[in-house]
Amino acid sequence: MTSRLIFRRRFLQKLHLALLLAVALAAPARLVHAQPAADKKEPEQIRIGFQKSAVNLVVLKQRSTLEQRFKNSKIVWLEFPAGPQLLEALSAGSLDFGLTGDSPPVFAQAASKDLLYVGAEPPKPESSAILVQAASSIKTLAGLKGKRIAVQKGSSTHFLLLQAVKKGGLAWSDIQPVYLAPADARAAFERGSVDAWAIWDPYYSAAELGFKPHVLSTGRGLSNNNSFYLASRAFAENHPATILTLLDELAGADRYVQQNRKEATQLIAAVSGLDPVTVQLFLSRRASPSPATVIDAVMVADQQRVADSFKEIGLIPRAIKVSDIVWQPKATAVARQ
Repeated sequence: MTSRLIFRRRFLQKLHLALLLAVALAAPARLVHAQPAADKKEPEQIRIGFQKSAVNLVVLKQRSTLEQRFKNSKIVWLEFPAGPQLLEALSAGSLDFGLTGDSPPVFAQAASKDLLYVGAEPPKPESSAILVQAASSIKTLAGLKGKRIAVQKGSSTHFLLLQAVKKGGLAWSDIQPVYLAPADARAAFERGSVDAWAIWDPYYSAAELGFKPHVLSTGRGLSNNNSFYLASRAFAENHPATILTLLDELAGADRYVQQNRKEATQLIAAVSGLDPVTVQLFLSRRASPSPATVIDAVMVADQQRVADSFKEIGLIPRAIKVSDIVWQPKATAVARQ
């Protein structure tokens, strides 16, 4: 081979490497997790808490995906009306893994509950709202002053309501929060016992289609309405490979939802008892795609703002540092692709 050809080949190789490096540096950093070594002992059972809003978990449940993946573990599914109840069960040792909105973990951490953030889904600010009756005189957020507002205490819409009050130029003491679980809140709202209702999907979609309330505000510009997967500390520390497998399967469930919307709608309707039209509206408000991932620094910072906001007005008893309970699997590394 002539020296000219050798030089040309080396030049092209260097150019190729330079282009690959440029692409890598231009790409955003993201967390990539390799599977760690197998758990020392496979869990005898995996107890999973879910809500009607937990689309990816519901799809896994209905398709028996985890039962097929974890051949030697018993999968136990437990439904909860809202995140606070789910995390209470998790901290009491009755659950291993579950999904909630942004506020429940803040209240749990402030109460010294022993749990860990192990995953998250993308923001979905349009999936929660503050509703008033169609004929209500309340037309702006400032109009909430002095009004009775139904909300699940410690839920994601608790933070939404807090942010809405601020945007309306009000103090938290200017409103009358009425702490009710979703079913009781809807009943109170329909009979006029409360003036407004802060609620999330799919209850929001069901109400919107059921009796046409006025949407005073969604979470857009107020709350990212993040969703987090949490696990008991003991489960996460003893079964890190199982946690990562769960996140992988949840990401797969999201792909199924995106690619098989009709079938996914039917699966969710069967669990929730909602009609397909309501489920379709509910799904349309979610980010597309909405995979489960490990938690990055942006998510932690956003969640810290939620915690600081509740502490600022005394709704949690002490300041907390969210990063203290974010799971750090040993095999997780930051990579650029």
